[in-house]
Amino acid sequence: MEKEPITIQGLKKLKEELEDLKKNKRPKVVAAIAEARAHGDLKENAEYHAAKEQQGHIEGRILTINDIIARANVIDVSKIQNTGKVIFGSTVTVKDLEKENNKSLKIVGRDEADINKNLIYFKSPMGKSLIGKSVKELIIVSTPSGEKNFEILKVEYI
Repeated sequence: MEKEPITIQGLKKLKEELEDLKKNKRPKVVAAIAEARAHGDLKENAEYHAAKEQQGHIEGRILTINDIIARANVIDVSKIQNTGKVIFGSTVTVKDLEKENNKSLKIVGRDEADINKNLIYFKSPMGKSLIGKSVKELIIVSTPSGEKNFEILKVEYI
């Protein structure tokens, strides 16, 4: 079983989702299945089939989260001495040299990555370009629309 790095915040979020699935969503879908069964013929009972499908999704997600937690290699970046280098879990402020704007990105694991929240997967093109670099270094990231140039302005271990 291969360990997968995850931040403390990512693990907390997964545990909260697991708790919600087990304590709220699972009981609701079980109740919906029971209610749909009470309507009679299951062959043509759309509510029953929809609830059973939803139950399958919930149970699948529970299994997935349990697997992620079992394989988690939790990294608390706040306990690591800041050497100024970008590492897993660090928050990096970069300047897009083309657009002249700054963006803060957190380097995270696969299961917590979310581009809309500026959480970047460490194996993504941007993540790979950042890991091991320091403040004032320039990086080039290849994107489908071409290469983008960034300067690292700040590295935080928070």
